[in-house]
Amino acid sequence: MITIPRVEYEALLEKNEELTKQVKWLMEQLRLLTHRAYGASSEKTDPKQLSWFNEVEMEANELIAEPKMTEIEKHFRKKAKSSMTKLPPNIPVEIIEHRLPKSEQICPECTGDLHVMGKVSRKELKIVPAKATIVEHVQYTYACRCCEKAAFGVPIIKAPIDRPVIKGSFASPEIIAYIISQKFVMGMPLYRLEQELNRNGISLPRQTMSNWLLKSTEDYLMPIYETLHKILSERQILHADETVLQVLKEPGKTPQSKSYMWLFRTSGDTDEPIVLYNYQADRKAKRAETFLSGFSGYLHTDGYSGYHNLAKEITVVGCFAHARRKWVEALKSLPEKDRKNASAQRGKIYCDRLFALERDWKDLSSDERYQKRQELAKPIVDELFAWLKSIKTAPKTAFGKAVAYHLNQQQYLENYLLDGRLEISNNRAERAIKPFVIGRKNFLFANTPRGARASAIMYSIVETAKENGLIPFEYLAHIFKHAPNCDIRNNIDSLQSLLPWNVPSHCKLPR
Repeated sequence: MITIPRVEYEALLEKNEELTKQVKWLMEQLRLLTHRAYGASSEKTDPKQLSWFNEVEMEANELIAEPKMTEIEKHFRKKAKSSMTKLPPNIPVEIIEHRLPKSEQICPECTGDLHVMGKVSRKELKIVPAKATIVEHVQYTYACRCCEKAAFGVPIIKAPIDRPVIKGSFASPEIIAYIISQKFVMGMPLYRLEQELNRNGISLPRQTMSNWLLKSTEDYLMPIYETLHKILSERQILHADETVLQVLKEPGKTPQSKSYMWLFRTSGDTDEPIVLYNYQADRKAKRAETFLSGFSGYLHTDGYSGYHNLAKEITVVGCFAHARRKWVEALKSLPEKDRKNASAQRGKIYCDRLFALERDWKDLSSDERYQKRQELAKPIVDELFAWLKSIKTAPKTAFGKAVAYHLNQQQYLENYLLDGRLEISNNRAERAIKPFVIGRKNFLFANTPRGARASAIMYSIVETAKENGLIPFEYLAHIFKHAPNCDIRNNIDSLQSLLPWNVPSHCKLPR
């Protein structure tokens, strides 16, 4: 036995406690990193976990009708949904008939004539790869023979012809629409598209394709983007999000530095949705403030503090999906055997109850939803924050971070209760920015700010078209056919006719 002074003993105990906390924190980080690298990304909740609270209250839903039952011998079961693939009715049908030659239409028994007694048919879906076509425009010029003979001034009249989408270029509206669709809808970088065209015998350098995209965007898509931006600013409820983008030749910055692609979009309260991307060199709050100049209403965001200093006319609405994710991360940082009864489980279930209520109310009017929220959701929110304020926990643990996030965001998280049109999460913006994130994995970076701005405009037009139920290729081709023949920068009527909700039916997805 070794005798040591009490002061040294207490110092060792304090050091041991500090090291234990450090090891616990490191193990949390290790479990989180391991899960992110190898685990499933799903954040779904086992319905059985909701039994922590009133199971009857959670499961009951008077808005859902009872399922129809089909009698099968001595037991009942729900009708199975058909899994048959449905084909649009407007696809052309090519009919191939298989008949016996006339010489073989003889009965093998009595040598009499055979007649058709029935037929069996089968259907196949046939797809022919894209084929290129050269369209040669021949414009005829006319003159008057009588005036020529009489030596009068001879009038010369040319047949009308549409202006080309790019003057002095062999680009057609369809080829530009096709390139944009491949890059910004399908996520195919231009170098891969160049290779694919090469394999079909078409030598089209990606430098030429890039020039076409920049020129057509600045001439025709930019005015549409600006008009959509103006309409967006007049709406009362918006969503916002942002993600990183690398721009190699950003003035005053190294190629490795971060730039940002911001996203602003309409909410679910409109039949004319708009999705706009906005490229900026940084993530400063003034970027959102500038883009939202003139906007007054509710703005759904994540927890980024840059949104919290906007104009007083803007009410920021927090995202419970982000808040719930903090509880999920806190659970994943624990050993699996400790998760079931962990305090983080309780926080997650509070969020699950709120989301379950919103699913039940999705078909209600905004006024009815507001009343339901005041009656049922607000008490849960109040109970959640009362519980959080009673907790004392280490701030650097995953659980402590979840508690701190909720308390710091409380005023914004509670704001969704103010209006029945508001949403409990900012998932609408996250879904809208995902196509850009997926595309970024393919093209990796932008070369110049001009290219980044053009990409933001093209993504905006494409995603807005998709939100409005349009076929992006058909919509873009429609723009590039009609915009060169009308002054869309000065003619409001011409510009309005090119907005997504005013285009002809052939641009729309078949129902």
